[in-house]
Parts: sequence; structure tokens; C-alpha cells
Amino acid sequence: MRKNSGLIAQHSALCWVEAMTTILSFYLSIAIVLAGAIADAQQPGKIFRIGFLDSGTASGSAVLVEAFQQELSKLGWIEGNNYAIEYRFAEGQPNRQPEFAANLVRLKVDLIVVSATPQALAAKRATTTIPIVMANVGDPVGAGLVASLARPGGNVTGLASLSPELITKRLEILNDAVPKLTRVGFLRPSGRGIAQDSAMKGLAPAAQALTLKLEEIETQPDAKGLESAFQTGKRKQVNAIMTLTTPRFFAERKRIVELAAKYRLPAIYPQKEFVDEGGLMSYGVDYTDLYRRAAGYVDKILKGAKPADLPVQQATKFEFVVNLKAAKQIGLTIPNRVLERANKVVK
Repeated sequence: MRKNSGLIAQHSALCWVEAMTTILSFYLSIAIVLAGAIADAQQPGKIFRIGFLDSGTASGSAVLVEAFQQELSKLGWIEGNNYAIEYRFAEGQPNRQPEFAANLVRLKVDLIVVSATPQALAAKRATTTIPIVMANVGDPVGAGLVASLARPGGNVTGLASLSPELITKRLEILNDAVPKLTRVGFLRPSGRGIAQDSAMKGLAPAAQALTLKLEEIETQPDAKGLESAFQTGKRKQVNAIMTLTTPRFFAERKRIVELAAKYRLPAIYPQKEFVDEGGLMSYGVDYTDLYRRAAGYVDKILKGAKPADLPVQQATKFEFVVNLKAAKQIGLTIPNRVLERANKVVK
């Protein structure tokens, strides 16, 4: 019996040692995992680099960039903490866009945001692998940027602004708002491009249907070029002005509005920001909304989504704004039937 008792005691002791060893090993494993997690948390995370390609100027596009950054902030992105932006503004020099796109590719940015069709094309030619997010492209399918809106394919996705369709609507509003309208000056940047050609395809027949004469006026978007363009308009006896939707004109919106007032020409613009600067009327997409939505694409892609799997979304918010102060300044009385259609009337 004593021998058996000793064996039992010895066995119990061995079991206790094994149990304690197992417990210690378990807690040691937990400690190692926790230590690793703490170490990972203390290491700074990756800072994603976003390229931003725009044909305008930093000051001119500031309101759109601000909307983009504010939405990124809402999605948890903090500039300097987990992302940084490499800005490239062509400042009205389209020939610099391919150079800037190539430069962003050499910097190995994680993603490129483009402001319009020419920038999107420059970026796509520069890279087939870096994701490209369109903030405002009129017809991405027609421009060859995506295979379709539902299935873009490739490395490009983002927002379509529908600008070719909206330009004819602006002409109709201008015709309703300006009594005895006969000749409309159409301001566009010098040189041909997809955006200009697309606009004219719809605008020319619309003008003919309204029995209006359309005068194309090419201009450089700077002080001298724009002044010359309005002088050309007066010489050609236009009695109203329209502008093409481009970042270059957007950047010079204050100057364009001032010239329209100086030459007493009614004008309708593609963006409400022109009216914010004192312009007469605007009808078009809410571009700040497009830039906010572009931030959503950036968020998804930087978190692992592929551009090819993200359908291109179309503009959903449109605004018609009328400025009665500007109308009074040039002696124009806008009919009530036009004012009743406006989303906002500035008095």
C-alpha cells in the first residue's frame, strides 16, 4: 500500500507540473500576441500618395479641392497622417498635362484623381496599372476612357458629368431668358479636343432648331485672351454668351463674369460658382457634389477595391440659379416663367 501511495503521489506531482507548464505556455502565447499587436500599433501606418491632375489653377479649383478633402476627412482620411496629395495644376497650358501625368507615375503614387476629360486621357496614356478616378468627365465612354459605365474595365472609374447633354439645355434657357436673342457667342479654349467636339455636336443642331446663330469664339483663358474674346463677340454682334465646361474657364470665372458685365452681355454658365462671383445665370451639375463623390471612390480603391469593379456613376444633382442683381446691372428683365424654374434666385 505504501508503495502504491508513493506512486500515486509521484504521478499527481507530474500531472500538476504538466498542467502548470500548459497554463504558462498559454499565457506566454497570449503575451507574445499582445506584444506584437502593441508593437504594430506603435509603428506608423502607410501614407498613401494621391496624385491630383487639373488643367486649372490651385486658387481657381480650391472650392472643389476643399469639397474633396472634406469628404475624405469624413471617411477617416487625415492629410499628413494616412494620405498625402501631389498636386499638378497645368494653369491653362494643356501641353503640360502629359508631362504632369508621367511625373505622377514616376513618383509611384497609389492613385490619380483627374478633373476632366483631357487630364483623364493624359493619365490613362501614362499608366495602365495605377488607378485613375474621374471627378468630372462629360462622356467617359465616348472618350474611350471606359468600356461602359456599368463595367468600366481597366484602371479608370469615377464620375460622369453629362456635360454634352446639359449644354443644349443651357442654350434653351438663354433663349427663354433673353428677349429677341438672335446670335450667341460660344467661348471655348483654343485648340480642338474631345470635349469641344462633343459639345458642338449637340449645340449646333440645337441652335439651328431655335433659329439662333452660333458664333464660336476661341480664346486663351487669361486676361488678354478673354478680353479679346469679348471684343470679338461684340464685333460679331452677339447678344449673349455661353462658355464650355472646362477647369480652365472655371479657374477664370471671376474675370469672365466681370467681362460679361463690362460688355453688357447676358451669359449662362455651367457651374453655380460663376453666379457666386456675380454671374447672371448657371445651369448644370453640382460640381462640389461630384468631387465629394470622387472621394468615395478614392476611399474604396485605397482600401482594396479595383477600379474595373466600380461602375461609373452619373451626376444626380443639377441646379438652375439666377442672379437678379446681375440682370439689373445690364438692364435685363428675366421673364417670370424662367424665374419659376430656378432652384435659387439671388435678389
